[in-house]
Amino acid sequence: MQITINNQPIEVLDGETILETARRMGYEIPSLCYARRAKHKSSCMVCAVKNETNGQIVPSCTTYPTEGMQVTTGSEEVLLVRTLSLELLLSDHRADCEAPCSMVCPAGLDVERMIGYYDAGQYTQARALIAGAFSLPAVACDTCKAPCEKACRRGMVDKAVSIRAIIKEVVGMSGLPSPNHEVQQSEKGKRLFQSQLGRLTEKEKIRLRETVTSSSRCLHCACAGRTDCKLRLHATAADIKRPRYHASSALPAMNKVPVTGRLWFEQAKCIRCGLCVYNSENGFTFQDRGFGMQVVLPEENRPNVREELANLCPTGALYLV
Repeated sequence: MQITINNQPIEVLDGETILETARRMGYEIPSLCYARRAKHKSSCMVCAVKNETNGQIVPSCTTYPTEGMQVTTGSEEVLLVRTLSLELLLSDHRADCEAPCSMVCPAGLDVERMIGYYDAGQYTQARALIAGAFSLPAVACDTCKAPCEKACRRGMVDKAVSIRAIIKEVVGMSGLPSPNHEVQQSEKGKRLFQSQLGRLTEKEKIRLRETVTSSSRCLHCACAGRTDCKLRLHATAADIKRPRYHASSALPAMNKVPVTGRLWFEQAKCIRCGLCVYNSENGFTFQDRGFGMQVVLPEENRPNVREELANLCPTGALYLV
């Protein structure tokens, strides 16, 4: 079978969708609800293309070519549909990509990661990370106006984390080996799309106050899945600076639920693509319909879920720790 993609004649292989044919020929088409060699159904329209034969905009991940089909993958109309689809998904996405404290540190310290080491008792790693930003023993925190503490999400709950005190405590610890190399700081993402959590409800504040009891009291709001998040990657490529629409999700933010082993689920980051549903037997499932539809994990289904599902999730909703 032969079709044309962007006016280029192409032979289609048996069983290929438009998306698979186009990618094989080097055309870049974004996707979220598609995963190679996994069960999937079109839901997000981020992979939209135009069938010039009949004028329809179609999801390329589930549409199979027909003889003589003419496909356009990068017109202004197609790109607009993809961008609008991304913006709608982002309006229902309650999360910080990067922790605000890390974003505003004038020294470039990955504050949230450092506090993660601190809370885990990994003081050598915390000290090495600090050494990557400061010329120890000087840390310059005494003269700093502490934008990290002003931006701290914990301050929305009760009182901001005492970040400067933690840095001084770690640097002043005796018996820790001096780092012989600087630990590379995480990508701060200043050139990447930044999803922002927004305000917390009173119920969320109460839950976080009662459940987050680590030694630092840090909420660890940076997304654990941000490095491989396709939603963030495609939003950046579409030059989306901030969500067009106000957040519409009623799902509780930062509600991190253990699933099995190292696998965790954060429902407020879920885009309901269904990959975890279609690829787990008696595991994740859909609840309700329409705009109120959610992906949930019944308690009795928990033993059926595999850690490998994290590899299919296009956002940080399913992640390994």
